[in-house]
Amino acid sequence: MDAVALVATVTRPHCAAEIQEISKAVAWLQIRSDLIGDIPADWLRSYFPGRLVYTLQTYRTGGKFDRSTEERRGRLIAAARDYDLVELECDCDLYSELLDAIPAAKRMLVWRGRACDASQFQLYFQRMALIPARYYCLIAPAAKSSDGLQTLRFLRNLKRRDVVAFCEGPSGLWSQLLSPYFGSPLLFGQLDNSMRQFGGLHVQQLMTDYGFPALRPFEELYGMVGNRILQSPSPRLHNNAYRMLNRPAVFLPFHVECFEDFWQEMVESAALDELGIPVRGLVIVSPYKEAAAAVAGASTSMVRKAMASNVFVRKDGVWEAHTTDPESIAAVRHLCPVQSAVIGCGGAGRAVAAALQQTGSRVTLVNRGLRRGDYAVSLLGLPFVPLSEFRANGFDLIVNATPVGKENDGLPFVIDTLTNSTLIVDLAYGPRPTPLVSAVRSRGGAAIDGYDVLLTQVRRQFQLMTGLEMPAEIDRETVLAGNAANFLLPEVALQSRAAAEACEYSL
Repeated sequence: MDAVALVATVTRPHCAAEIQEISKAVAWLQIRSDLIGDIPADWLRSYFPGRLVYTLQTYRTGGKFDRSTEERRGRLIAAARDYDLVELECDCDLYSELLDAIPAAKRMLVWRGRACDASQFQLYFQRMALIPARYYCLIAPAAKSSDGLQTLRFLRNLKRRDVVAFCEGPSGLWSQLLSPYFGSPLLFGQLDNSMRQFGGLHVQQLMTDYGFPALRPFEELYGMVGNRILQSPSPRLHNNAYRMLNRPAVFLPFHVECFEDFWQEMVESAALDELGIPVRGLVIVSPYKEAAAAVAGASTSMVRKAMASNVFVRKDGVWEAHTTDPESIAAVRHLCPVQSAVIGCGGAGRAVAAALQQTGSRVTLVNRGLRRGDYAVSLLGLPFVPLSEFRANGFDLIVNATPVGKENDGLPFVIDTLTNSTLIVDLAYGPRPTPLVSAVRSRGGAAIDGYDVLLTQVRRQFQLMTGLEMPAEIDRETVLAGNAANFLLPEVALQSRAAAEACEYSL
């Protein structure tokens, strides 16, 4: 099986214990010396068995080095004596004195610039290739998801194994994850979470969620479309299931700022089909569930009722819109009919309310904004209460269908009047239990948290998109696996550093 070389990028100080804990699957350690200073290669090698990359990224390319040319030359030359690879920027480092001091086998030439089409990337590379080097990297920021198409087209046409090309940033992450399948020999991940908001994944997440460094053959592409999705466990669940079933497929995150642009440029254009990676299914998350329902070629009755979709399935060239949001109440259907309240009148809330309505439950809609509440009433014909007037007493079931609590950012409603006889279903989930779930359980009440809801929905999404059942081994522990790991809980790293303060040398 083919493989890509994983590169763990160090952007903050680490102690020896943390360096030693890096997986043996990581081939390279990249030291961002512009961020943390120069680290002796001998010290690194005493704790990390792989190879070392020295990077002194300049301010104009997004780094922090802004000192003199003389200092830069001296530091790069010094690094070349001890490091295995030295990053040289095409805009400022390709002059004879520096090249004479750094052997070609230790050069990684890097071009950073604006996103462009594949032919322009080819022109940039032709100029770079005049200078012998071990690796050549072309990296451009992505303003939208479709920018990443050009780097993959460039790699496909180039057919080399010493060129890395991708679009960086949240919108370009999908292209970076696919770049090894088109020839990129290196895949960069972070050694901490500081770059996640900029589209950088922890190197452990590359392994756990996407199966790297192995490159399994794949013929089908599935994905998640949204704008706050990089912490979602969905890629881990789907990709693990594909591996267990030996299905040639991959599930990717598509960070999208405008759903209409994504749909036209990535889906309707058939651009991914042209690259040989046809999209077969998509999971749509907030805030695009309504926009998705509007472009579907066919829709289920529940989608039409709630006017929102969170699953698209491609069948015979037609995109069918489904919704798995009603599965949120799968665990409590046997309790219906009951007196229930749904907090939140977005796409998920409307679908949950419609599903409860079908069971005979007496449903009350609750929302902060009146406009969205009125819209839900017009679709479902259910009573509505503004959130400011909502009281929890008198309800057997309350479903939180808002994102409040996901970032540990408070309660979705005032719980002073909540009794322990009321069952709570919280669709929100984050790196730790939400304040609502924590508060209910601390009072002795019952709550179904967002992870159980997520797993139920993912199982249904997987079945809709592939026609197969997700293996039973994919369970709640799989969902929570990322939370227990260092890459999702920075506190673990802090505790590890505190316990290892006596290290010989701390980065």
